[in-house]
Amino acid sequence: MAFVEPVTLCARGVDLVPLSLEHEEGLRAAAADGALWNIRVTSVPEPEQTRSYIETALAMREAGNRFAFAVLDSTIGKVLGSTSYHDIVPALKRVEIGWTWYGKSNQRSHVNTTCKLLLLTHAFESLGCHVVGWRTDNYNFASQAAIERIGAKKDGVLRGHALRRDGTIRDTVMYSMRSGEWPEAKAQLLHLLERPR
Repeated sequence: MAFVEPVTLCARGVDLVPLSLEHEEGLRAAAADGALWNIRVTSVPEPEQTRSYIETALAMREAGNRFAFAVLDSTIGKVLGSTSYHDIVPALKRVEIGWTWYGKSNQRSHVNTTCKLLLLTHAFESLGCHVVGWRTDNYNFASQAAIERIGAKKDGVLRGHALRRDGTIRDTVMYSMRSGEWPEAKAQLLHLLERPR
């Protein structure tokens, strides 16, 4: 049995459903909202690579090291983007959250905060994780701010850690949250979601 079993997570008009090939057109449209594949510090697929992106995610699910979700608007079923658990280590009860992106019109909205609340609640309260991690490009300042805003702690920087899509080598900023820190982080996420927009 896999550590992360297929599950649908829902709250505040956002559904996280297991990513599948049926999401190909919607994912392509979400990426086109802002031509996100042109941003060098993200993992957004180019239009012609969308199917391959999903197939890779499904292969990683089969291998047990990534579980990708399509992010949907629950009222109309529109695909807003994608997010994943990855670097899943069952023996440590550890997952990371990443491969996260949303169409430009859904950035700086309640969508990302809702997704983080859903993923963290499931990780800590259903999977029994001891720690949840994040990693991001050292130049992805928006991502770093979003991770820090929900209470994750900066663990450090892995220098010369990974290739970007443009062939340059990136430093990776690592973050984590331990299970004992979750209650306070959950309260903060709920507070952020309850503020008037």
